[in-house]
Order: sequence, then C-alpha cells, then structure tokens
Amino acid sequence: MENKGTKSAPLAVVGTVAIDQVETPFGQRDRVFGGSASYFSYAASFFTPVSLVAVVGEDFPEEYREILKEKSVDLSHLEVIRGGKTFAWKGKYEHDLNTAQTLETHLNVLMDFQPRIQFEEKPGFLFLANIDPVLQLSVLKQMEKPKLKFVACDTMNYWIQNKRQDLIEVLKRVDCFVMNDGEARQLTGEPNLIRAAKKVQEWGPGIVVIKKGEHGVLLQYGQKYFTLPAYPLESVFDPTGAGDSFAGGMMGYLTQSKDSSFETLKKALGYGSIVASYAVEDFGLDRLRKIKRKEIDERFDLFKKLISL
Repeated sequence: MENKGTKSAPLAVVGTVAIDQVETPFGQRDRVFGGSASYFSYAASFFTPVSLVAVVGEDFPEEYREILKEKSVDLSHLEVIRGGKTFAWKGKYEHDLNTAQTLETHLNVLMDFQPRIQFEEKPGFLFLANIDPVLQLSVLKQMEKPKLKFVACDTMNYWIQNKRQDLIEVLKRVDCFVMNDGEARQLTGEPNLIRAAKKVQEWGPGIVVIKKGEHGVLLQYGQKYFTLPAYPLESVFDPTGAGDSFAGGMMGYLTQSKDSSFETLKKALGYGSIVASYAVEDFGLDRLRKIKRKEIDERFDLFKKLISL
C-alpha cells in the first residue's frame, strides 16, 4: 500500500520501534509490533499526519512497515541499521494489568541511536516519547523552539532512576510533561499527585499530565486542574502501548486543532483516553487497525455522556 505520509507533517514523534513478546492472563504473542513511536504515530494518525523518527535493524519485518503505511505516517526518518537488530522487549502481565513485569530487554540498534532531524519543513508539534533523556535533549537542540508551537515529552522509571538530572534538563525545555502516577511520585518524592504536578511545573513545563491507568488521568494546566476517569471496559487483553496510544490521541487532536489552550487540552485528554481504550482491546496495534475515526468520535460522544453531571 502506498504511504500516505508527508515529509513535512505537522506533528513529529521521536521514540522507539520494537518487536515485542507479550504475555497477559488472556493470551501470549511471541512477535508483536511495538515501541513507543509505533503506538504513538498510529494513534495520532487518526487526527493528523505524523512523522516518525526512530531506528530499526535489518531484521525489521516489512509487514510492520506496511502497517504504518496504512495511515498518514511519514517513515522518511525511520533509520535502518545494516546488520543490526531491532530493539526487542519481552514482558508479562499478571492480574494487575497496570504493571508490566519486564523479562528481557535487548536495546540492539537503540544503543547507538543518534537522531538526525532533517525535516523539509519543521513540524509545529513535537512529542519526545520514552527514550534516553540525553537523546531527547539532542532532538530539542536540533529543533528551533521558536518554530515549535507545542513540545511534550514522556519518560519511564529507568530514566528517572539513572538519568534524573538529564531528564530535568529536558523538562526545562518542554511545554508539557506526560507520565504515570508511579513515575510522578518517584521523580518528585511527593505521594500526593497534585503536589507532584506542582513540583514538576517548577522545573519548567506549565502543563503536567499524570496517567493513572484504569483510574483515569489528572491534568495540571498552570493553576487549573482537570481530571477524567478512564473509559470503562469489560475486556482488556494487552495494556502494552496504552500510554503511548493515549499520548498519540492527545497530541493528534491538539495538532488537528492547532491549539493548546486549556479547553482544547481537556478534549485532547478525552480523545487520548478513547484511543487508548481501543488499543488495549487486543494485542499490539491489532485493534487500532480495525477502527475508523468515526468509531473514535462515537465512543468519545458516549464518554461525554458517561462523565456528565
């Protein structure tokens, strides 16, 4: 299928593309198309074209590339390392689907990844997905901030523990920080999430989004607060990539709206939650590949009714 992407997409993501092995109480898959940038770009593409910046090895299956080509995803910045192997992750979920047990991690080509940003026209919106904060800083230095309307980033417990100061340097340069509740407490030392969000704001980002898994999401926007529950689901098969799909839906809607105001961001969180709710209903990207934007809008409208007082 022909790639519908563009080399000057309004949204760009820098992150990982991976081959996962996942086991949940509902099944097991030995080869799943994963990675933070993969989930993010596919989710965001329901709203806007997106450029994916990542690295893979020569073993990266062509069928995975074709999956991204189904959507408006520009792959011109997907670097292929000859003779290298793609980043691989093996994880297991017990009955607590909010927490993954990492069994194996093979960084492979990711160990020497140095993103080279060469857009014909720089995007207005940028998301730094879960990668080494040193690489996130490298990307920010290559992108001139005045040309960027909105920059958001993500992280994980490993980087908080091992590269905390580098992460804080990243936070000084972004508009929005997205993390889960455990990461918020680990980074700030604050058990209370509102206090944690305020502490993060002191480092730079005026907007802090804290994901709480099945309990929803908390937004601190300047001095304003907003909270959403998660969309109620009867079946959750694989929560891998839920957070990245959430971020993709959120950033995709913001980019489509060309706005990052408080009211727009509230809706963006809703759309992010809805895209994530679809993502967890099957392994990898399988569920997202079966839906259209119309179904996302329909579930969003139902969600609004469910949370309305």
